[in-house]
Amino acid sequence: MATRGEMLAWVIGSSRALMTRYFAGFTDANRAAQLPHMPNHFAWTLGHCAMTMHRVAERLDGQTLPERDFEVGVARAAGSPPTRFGTEGVAFGSTPLPEADAYPPVARCIEVFGAAFDRFGAAVRTASDERLDAPERWGKQQLTMGDLVVRVTIHNGMHSGQLVDLRRGLGLGRVVG
Repeated sequence: MATRGEMLAWVIGSSRALMTRYFAGFTDANRAAQLPHMPNHFAWTLGHCAMTMHRVAERLDGQTLPERDFEVGVARAAGSPPTRFGTEGVAFGSTPLPEADAYPPVARCIEVFGAAFDRFGAAVRTASDERLDAPERWGKQQLTMGDLVVRVTIHNGMHSGQLVDLRRGLGLGRVVG
């Protein structure tokens, strides 16, 4: 029988497959494309979701944000285009910048996003029931670590819906159906 951590990790993996199918059609040329009333763009969304997953994983595995993927304390990481995300540029409440060169190229965005999913799933898979039941502060809320895992997985789904809307607005075509 699967543990609760293994079951939650399965949900995380399933949500990854659902979200990544909407990456088709995004290129280095349109990775920072924004539409009226839709400020989030592809590159920002991947960096934001990746950092959020890492922030939960670090509470479970004790490791910090990977330096290869994030430059802490800046909106734009060094380089043009950078190979990392600036944490302040993809944090909660940040404003996505319209300049593509403020973000890594698409292939690197996807790589960083995938690494975050791998770490998030691995950290959750090995978490004990006691750890998943432990209280955690997340912003202004207090919830259990297990509830936080579910919340962040749903958070990814919400941003996936934004990618669907962005795809539609950019004329990238349907992915499903």
